[in-house]
Amino acid sequence: QVELVESGGGLVEAGGSLRLSCAASGIISSVEAMGWFRQAPGKERELVASITTDGSTNYADSVKGRFTISRDDAKNTVYLQMNVARPEDTAVYYCNAKDVHSRNDFGDRYRQLEVWGRGTQVTVSA
Repeated sequence: QVELVESGGGLVEAGGSLRLSCAASGIISSVEAMGWFRQAPGKERELVASITTDGSTNYADSVKGRFTISRDDAKNTVYLQMNVARPEDTAVYYCNAKDVHSRNDFGDRYRQLEVWGRGTQVTVSA
């Protein structure tokens, strides 16, 4: 089955940029949508950005104009370009994939309605 692994998190100064990557393992046939969520201490997990198979994107109001989500299907990877970072962007960022169809080397097929990565910490200093 498919697993998601995030990378690219770290410490950045306010106004700076960071690019997060999320690589999906496995032999993937299709993914309905992929997205990035974040969770700050003491707060609920919230959607940051999502992208569908046809390239349609959706952003939280707080990141519109600053963050860009993109996907490279050949590499089974989704990216989040974070520009003009703000201290309030500090959170653990999680990659998410919805309705994932995949198969193994023997041809067995799998469907996962939702897959989460383990998260990557992003800290924006003032």
